[in-house]
Amino acid sequence: MSPPLAFGPLPPRQTIHLCVDMQRMFATGSEWCAPWFERVLPNVVRLVRHAPEAAIYTRFIPPRTTNDALGAWQRYYRHWHHMTLAEIDPRLIELAAPLAELAVGHTVIDKAGYSPFHDTGLRAALAARNAQTLVVTGTETDVCVAAAVAAAVDCGFRVIVAADAVCSSSDQTHDAQMNLYRQRFRFQIEVADVAEIIAAWSPSGT
Repeated sequence: MSPPLAFGPLPPRQTIHLCVDMQRMFATGSEWCAPWFERVLPNVVRLVRHAPEAAIYTRFIPPRTTNDALGAWQRYYRHWHHMTLAEIDPRLIELAAPLAELAVGHTVIDKAGYSPFHDTGLRAALAARNAQTLVVTGTETDVCVAAAVAAAVDCGFRVIVAADAVCSSSDQTHDAQMNLYRQRFRFQIEVADVAEIIAAWSPSGT
């Protein structure tokens, strides 16, 4: 039996699964490849299928050209110009299969920066569902996932990071970020595997 979460079961109707940027651009073959994207994808899918109505998906959308980027992002995209919309294969923007199919009819939040809370409709979507708890999965652990988690903490949400459903292009900074959650944010961020989360979460309230 999976151990209980540190702060108890998840509220069934107020828990949202925030699936961050599980897009094809981070899978094998892309310049932004996270090498173990495919390893964590089945765990993300398992969590989505456990509570499909609770899932909100985000997508990272680059600017059309380097000159369209905001401020210091232009320096970033001068280096990564092949990932701008003018040059990238547009199919890489889409969610990876089978998430693309699972997301049909559900909320998908597009964002231009790391945090899905900045200048998007995410806050309104969470308020409409009376969300209290966010279970976070996705890529990259130390970039967009980190930005989502930090913003969620600031907003007062209970935050659970699914340890086996997040990934990065850097093992070193992935490990450092997960250690940071466990050591410095232990009263605000819980870290658990997908099996532990599912055991603590009955979406129907039964």
